[in-house]
Amino acid sequence: MKYNPAQNIQNLQFFGEFGGVNPSIEDSSTYTFLKAEKMEEVFEKEIEGCYLYSRHWNPTNRYLSEALAKMENTESAVVTASGMAAITSTLLQLCSAGDEIISSRMVYGGTYAFLKNIAPRFGIRVHFIDITNLEQIEKSITPATKVIYCETVSNPLLEIADIPSISQISKKHKIKLVVDNTFTPMILSPANLGADIVVHSLTKYINGTSDTVAGVICASHEFIHQLSDVHHGIAMLLGPVMDSLRSASVLKNLHSLHIRMKQHSKNGQYLAEKFEEEGIEVHYPGLVSHPQHDLIQRMMSPEFGYGGMLVINAGTKRNAYTLMEKMQRANIGYLAVSLGFYKTLFSSPGSSTSSEIPEEEREAMGLSEGLVRISVGLDECIDETFRKIKTCLKETGINQPQVC
Repeated sequence: MKYNPAQNIQNLQFFGEFGGVNPSIEDSSTYTFLKAEKMEEVFEKEIEGCYLYSRHWNPTNRYLSEALAKMENTESAVVTASGMAAITSTLLQLCSAGDEIISSRMVYGGTYAFLKNIAPRFGIRVHFIDITNLEQIEKSITPATKVIYCETVSNPLLEIADIPSISQISKKHKIKLVVDNTFTPMILSPANLGADIVVHSLTKYINGTSDTVAGVICASHEFIHQLSDVHHGIAMLLGPVMDSLRSASVLKNLHSLHIRMKQHSKNGQYLAEKFEEEGIEVHYPGLVSHPQHDLIQRMMSPEFGYGGMLVINAGTKRNAYTLMEKMQRANIGYLAVSLGFYKTLFSSPGSSTSSEIPEEEREAMGLSEGLVRISVGLDECIDETFRKIKTCLKETGINQPQVC
């Protein structure tokens, strides 16, 4: 049967302690043992059904982890206190002093800052490259390379990573391929395409209500055990534990993700096409004009569309700022970072979520100050939303094609 992430989640059954249709929330930091020997045993190895301390595992967190593993079609998963915790825990578990990482140059600003400024403190060298250039990936590999890191759809310019081809390279050299799938849950399934480890910021689409900061690492049983090992596990020893109350909340929201993603995608496609008709430069993978439109079509689950993220070029920083302020006043959405909310959110990535990237490097990427990143909401009347945006564009003076 064809893999279906939504069906995989819906097939899970978690009952509450007294038969509730939602699993009970385990609101405890520590757990009792009937025999002292059993506690000693749990310190040495993980035992199903036995819990030691919630920084190690918590039943509520395990429910959510199992559901997310089903969604990404991996053997196992572990939730974390943020998306950055998922990314950093993964990379620090895989790499030690003297190791190297090949990373896409086009990644979330926080990820870039960690790789550029923090990883070298641990003796880890990072090579930033154009991840769409397969030849460059191959040439960057050395005997010290342990990881290739990329995003399925890059933040913010929406470049598409050719995961099957990158996976072939990583497997050839026996290195791990780590993929951030935050922008495209259900739309793309990196593990099915050859990724070894998939990370998400649950804060965004998966939770969908902008009230929780959380992350997840989806991988093999072996790697998740390594992360949670009492003596050597980064997730255990650095302590990025997710709160059980928040975990239960995300699990409930997860069951509507497939419906939400379809609406985000429908609205994103509509706005992207309208922007293009108006002569506004727009980046959106659902447009035939997107340079990797054919690539994403070969990899995606088409029933979920191309996602709710798009980028338009307002020409200048002042235009971008003016446009966003006008859109907020028109109640189109909110001038705010993050994404995946029911309401449309917009920001200028060059001065916000990608500001950690040095200016000269942003220019080399084509990440100009005039870009506006839009996380398209769940609007029922998206045509009315566009009419409001068009008015804001006109008032800002953005009614001619802009050039990066």
